[in-house]
Amino acid sequence: MFTGLVEDIGTIKAVQSDKYSMKITVQSPKIVEDVKLGDSIAVNGVCLTVTHFTQQELTMDVMPETVKATNLQQLAIGDPVNLERAMPANGRFGGHFVAGHVDGIGKILRKRPVANAVYIDIELSEELTSFCIPKGSITIDGTSLTIFHVESNSVTISLIPHTYKETVLGMKKVGAIVNIETDLVGKYILQQLKKGQVTSTITRDYLAQHGF
Repeated sequence: MFTGLVEDIGTIKAVQSDKYSMKITVQSPKIVEDVKLGDSIAVNGVCLTVTHFTQQELTMDVMPETVKATNLQQLAIGDPVNLERAMPANGRFGGHFVAGHVDGIGKILRKRPVANAVYIDIELSEELTSFCIPKGSITIDGTSLTIFHVESNSVTISLIPHTYKETVLGMKKVGAIVNIETDLVGKYILQQLKKGQVTSTITRDYLAQHGF
């Protein structure tokens, strides 16, 4: 489990890829400080497993489904990536529930400064926007953000100066592809509602009896 609070911007040092899978090596002395084999690391919001590490770098495999569904397939040597270690059980929860399981990709449509913030419009499929609500949470390239506006095929988020500077979102230009993970709790609720498994004992008579 992650929180969407990016710990470091790493640099891609090596990419080995074939038609279906990848192996990436990322330089990040900060993340490597206490890493162990088998640890989970979120790379641009994608949960990957450490298979090798040195004092400066860590290597992770990317399986076919992840290659197909995320922007990791576009990575090249020298590219920056957002990194976050899995949250320890006794850690402080500063963002929101992030699984590291990307739901799909989006495309940056517009970036515009508003006072001390930068507003970013991101194009999403209607399937993804169905899980988005104003003031709700969304993870974009591993960064926990608040949704300010929702259209049928896009959302608008706002970055404070710190987030703009300390994540790869500040470096990405219009047209860039970003990984999207919608709110985990919202997905479960909507899925249960679709199945008709959520029932309520609250009726009009119950509300009247209790002063509503």
